[in-house]
Amino acid sequence: MKVEMPLRRPWHASLTVSVKLASRRLLRIELLQPSSLNSARVRTTLRLRYLEKARFTSSGHSRITMSKSEDEWRAILSPPQFRILRQKGTEAPGTGEYNKFYKDGVYSCAGCGTPLYKSTAKFDSGCGWPAFFDAIPGAVIRHEDRSLGMVRTEITCAACGGHLGHIFKGEGFSTPTNERHCVNSISLKFAPET
Repeated sequence: MKVEMPLRRPWHASLTVSVKLASRRLLRIELLQPSSLNSARVRTTLRLRYLEKARFTSSGHSRITMSKSEDEWRAILSPPQFRILRQKGTEAPGTGEYNKFYKDGVYSCAGCGTPLYKSTAKFDSGCGWPAFFDAIPGAVIRHEDRSLGMVRTEITCAACGGHLGHIFKGEGFSTPTNERHCVNSISLKFAPET
């Protein structure tokens, strides 16, 4: 005896997703899926608050909250800070103030003062620049950098867009994220823990 069963599609094959921007601060996502009990559709609505000042570290989507002209930045920053933060320069290895610096506190952006890294995320990579395994959530933005004939991940301050350095992955350091945020000392200002 041969029994034929109708081929059933997996539930996710019928999943319909619609994204509606309900307002400037509210994003509504509706998921429609067939009910396993009857033919009626089950409607699930998830609401996610769009935080006005939210910054996203992995997607590269951000909101730069500080916008200044090149002349305004030149007036605020020293020439070496301007070269690195605004022109994406790099300081020579082993020359930075925070390379072999291990006090407890917070490292902020030298351009705008936004807190970027906690000292608990700093480690000695031996690379010649301050190394961190992770940033304060939302503090830095990742960008693809195709300069110098290679693909790297550039990191910038989420608040002012200042160049900080680059992220390298999978180098074998025993860090929780398997990442090394290689940051120019001159891009940072340290504040001791109080």
